[in-house]
Amino acid sequence: MTSSILFVCLGNICRSPMAEGVMRHLAGPSLHVESAGTGGWHKGDSPDPRAQAATTLRGYDISAQQARQIHPDDFTRFDLILAMDHSNLADLRVSQPSASTAKLAAFLPYAGLTQPRDVPDPWYTGDFEGVLTLIETACARLKAHII
Repeated sequence: MTSSILFVCLGNICRSPMAEGVMRHLAGPSLHVESAGTGGWHKGDSPDPRAQAATTLRGYDISAQQARQIHPDDFTRFDLILAMDHSNLADLRVSQPSASTAKLAAFLPYAGLTQPRDVPDPWYTGDFEGVLTLIETACARLKAHII
């Protein structure tokens, strides 16, 4: 049974905070949800203002989140670590300690979505609304799969 999920993207200011916010809203207190980044250059920062604006419009509040970098303890603290793209997944596999108990997977395929393969990074594309729609769809499927 999955009782905790960590969503991971590159900097933890766009995709993974949005996924954390959506999944927290959908699952409620029955599931422990956090997010992190593979890089630490945004450590302590709030989510990107554009991510906050998109999520707020749909009823999710991610304003209290603070970016953090993945930590070796995360690989035993969480049951499931979901990467927003395959590059993030490769980085996680490289840093995964040998004592890891968490299952690692790419978010969209694990949620049963085959296209697109990865969650596009809206920091580069500017399409926060489209990315949020994709995350909402994947989170709903993920919830049905694990809860």
